[in-house]
Amino acid sequence: MITIGQLAAYAGVTIKAVRHYHKRGLLEEPPRDSSGYRRYTAQDAIDLVKIKTLAEAGVPLARVKELLAASPDRFAAAITEVDRTLQERARELRRTRERIAGLTAGDQLFVSADVARYLDRLRELGVSERAVQMERDGWILLQSASPKAAAVWFADKLDAIGDPEFAAIYVEYDAAFDWTPDDPRLEAVAARAGRWFAGRRAAPASRKQPAPDPGIAQLIATSTGSSSPAWDRLKEIARERADGRA
Repeated sequence: MITIGQLAAYAGVTIKAVRHYHKRGLLEEPPRDSSGYRRYTAQDAIDLVKIKTLAEAGVPLARVKELLAASPDRFAAAITEVDRTLQERARELRRTRERIAGLTAGDQLFVSADVARYLDRLRELGVSERAVQMERDGWILLQSASPKAAAVWFADKLDAIGDPEFAAIYVEYDAAFDWTPDDPRLEAVAARAGRWFAGRRAAPASRKQPAPDPGIAQLIATSTGSSSPAWDRLKEIARERADGRA
């Protein structure tokens, strides 16, 4: 007859684990002797080693008791089933690790590879990281909510950014974010952008873009949480110029 401490040491577990197995009904709890101590037998030690072995092999504790009482055939079948469950868990862990590793991919984790390269192109042009992130967030929403329309818009944007004049306007527009709304440079930026877009619309190869979904457009407009009085003023100037042409 051995004490709980000896039993735990023989099986290579903690006393806390033995008590946990008692609580789960996996290991029978012997009565106390006249001294008030629980005394265990060799069979208890054997059973504890079996429990520990199954648990370390990945068998859920909820199934350990069933397996301990199973016939050899039933035991083999149950172990095969547990093995399949463990293999699926291992595959899921690998998928999780791949997703975690993908976090190092930066923008490519959230948008297509083409858009990620386009965002890198913006950085090369000197566009601020704030503007790059605003673009990225917009493409995340577009490619998720309206992938076909996003493909058309992206092709047009990619073509535009290849034009040195548009690229220069883009950089200038980005810089205007921090200007005051009464900055005289805004008129020049608006005029330059207006001329470029007018020429773009008049070009024979100009593509007709799909009409944006109002809900998506509003969602994108509010997704960045950034506001610029100067950009608001640029929009007003553009509307004023459009009304003047009308």
